[in-house]
Amino acid sequence: MFTNRRDVQIQWGDCDPANIVYYPRYFAMFDDSTSALFSAAGCSKQDLVKVYGLVGIPMVDTRAKFYIPSTHGDWIGIESRIEKFNRSSFEVTHKVFKGEALAIEAFETRVLVGRDPADPDRLKSAPFPDEVVAKFMRG
Repeated sequence: MFTNRRDVQIQWGDCDPANIVYYPRYFAMFDDSTSALFSAAGCSKQDLVKVYGLVGIPMVDTRAKFYIPSTHGDWIGIESRIEKFNRSSFEVTHKVFKGEALAIEAFETRVLVGRDPADPDRLKSAPFPDEVVAKFMRG
């Protein structure tokens, strides 16, 4: 599967008073990393929404395991990849490295969502397009 890596420098506003990254800031970084993953594969999340008539790609499950803290000024590398495609959902893993050491493992499940044809005021899951899956299957 296709993997994307991006390097991020920890900013002052990412940290708590102890100068350690406040954990919700990582989830914002993971959200950005998922967007970067789609763009690097050649289909941005915005394009997915527009081309396939989606309303969005909401998160339905997320969690993380924290091993090594980061502080202001540190550089981390975030490697993101889709581990599994389901009918309308997909599972992403993010591995955060501080130097060569694994600092965090994070997991998220997202769903493609569109308008329900029977009731446009309601949302309904949408199938994952085969041509998009193919873009991620390259090594």
